[in-house]
Amino acid sequence: MQQSLQTNLSSNPFLNLEYEQAMEALGDDYYDVVAAAEFPMHVLRWRNDELLPQIGLNSKEVEDRHFVEAFGTFQGIRPFLALRYHGYQFGEYNPQLGDGRGFVYGQVRAIDGELYDFGTKGSGKTPYSRTADGRLTLKGGVREVLAAEMLHRLGVRTSRCLCAIETGEKLWRGDEPSPTRSSVMVRFSRSHIRFGTFERLHAIGRADFIRKLLNHVIEVYYSHLLRGKAIAQVDERELYAEFYAELVQRTSALVAQWMAVGFCHAVLNTDNMSITGESFDYGPYAFISTYDPNFTAAYFDYYGRYRYANQPAVCYWNLEMLQYPLRMVMEQSDLEAGLAKFKEHYREEYCRMMLNRLGLEQLSPSEAEEIITLTLQFVGSTQMGYHDFFIALRQQFDRTWREDRSNILDRVEWELGEEHQQILDNWRSLYHHYLIRMPEGEMAAIAERLRQANPTTSLLRPEIEAVWERITEEDDWQPFYDLIKRIQAL
Repeated sequence: MQQSLQTNLSSNPFLNLEYEQAMEALGDDYYDVVAAAEFPMHVLRWRNDELLPQIGLNSKEVEDRHFVEAFGTFQGIRPFLALRYHGYQFGEYNPQLGDGRGFVYGQVRAIDGELYDFGTKGSGKTPYSRTADGRLTLKGGVREVLAAEMLHRLGVRTSRCLCAIETGEKLWRGDEPSPTRSSVMVRFSRSHIRFGTFERLHAIGRADFIRKLLNHVIEVYYSHLLRGKAIAQVDERELYAEFYAELVQRTSALVAQWMAVGFCHAVLNTDNMSITGESFDYGPYAFISTYDPNFTAAYFDYYGRYRYANQPAVCYWNLEMLQYPLRMVMEQSDLEAGLAKFKEHYREEYCRMMLNRLGLEQLSPSEAEEIITLTLQFVGSTQMGYHDFFIALRQQFDRTWREDRSNILDRVEWELGEEHQQILDNWRSLYHHYLIRMPEGEMAAIAERLRQANPTTSLLRPEIEAVWERITEEDDWQPFYDLIKRIQAL
């Protein structure tokens, strides 16, 4: 029987991947080796076959049991690493953090040459669980799968979910009808090193640990800055300044992407900010239904710190807080110079994303600002669906719009008052002006940009709740799978 089990496991593609020990090589000053919990049940509810080719696997050769063996019963002999970190939570420093319900399962080199983490969520208690149970609700796993796939489809730099496994426990939560079902979700991301990883090292006064971690981050995730040299062969001050400047650029671009697609992360604490500038960890997130700058996704965000419109300012502030640990090894002037570019980077990416959603390209900065401002003025003042506007633009776009501006969005059934009709007319005139400036052959490219940037499926709360209702009441997963297919096929 034992020999049969070993033979079974030896054929598991996940257990035979070439895992790298980049995080382990740093030493145990940055993590604790932990064990996974044992669960009474293992039912694979979601597998992301789109990700498998990225790590060199053929989805047809990966069976459901392989996911369960690797990420449900946690077979094999891999060390699991619960990372240590602190963080600012709603503006207050909290040293009582760390991976409390997950760990880095392993790190693999994808076919794009980048190193990725398999990170669990809901896999049991760690030294940082405090009074919590280290588990993830099934609804939490379902929501993260949906958020990651939707953001990926919308062009946001995001982690994705490799799989979600229902684990058969009853959990009690204050924000869900309880008892509720449990799960383990596995995240596929570029890194689980956070701003808070550095903040912990600052709190314990270890500049040497900060330098070691910073060199690791640069060598693994920003290696292009080394230009083919060893880290000891380059000017340290210049290298660190370039790293921070690029992190600012990546972070500003990320929040611009959220804003353009109408996404409110809801919990932008510094322990939820990735050192690679990637979006991850989706809890009480929401996509805005209408353009409301004051929309707040988390019910516990009483003062709206992480409201939709405040996300750029919060990310800026988080980068400021990261300067405290970094200045133990960097010059303050270099940090200030890097952060000074945040607003410029943000506007560039936000305009690029919004113009893409409008199907346009090659406008001057002032022209881009004008058409975007008019767009937001219209969707904001009418309180029509934010996503509905862009869907209508995609579905109705026609070459005749270039010939006659009255054809633009002429089939919409919006009930508009005189004031709102005037705003729409102004928008039509400006949009038409840009269309006639372009060669006729550009119309096909506009239609394609509209198709790529504006999915016809949105992920608003009612859609998520409808899927979850079918799961809870009938254990019917088909609506969930159908929604995922619509998102991925857009």
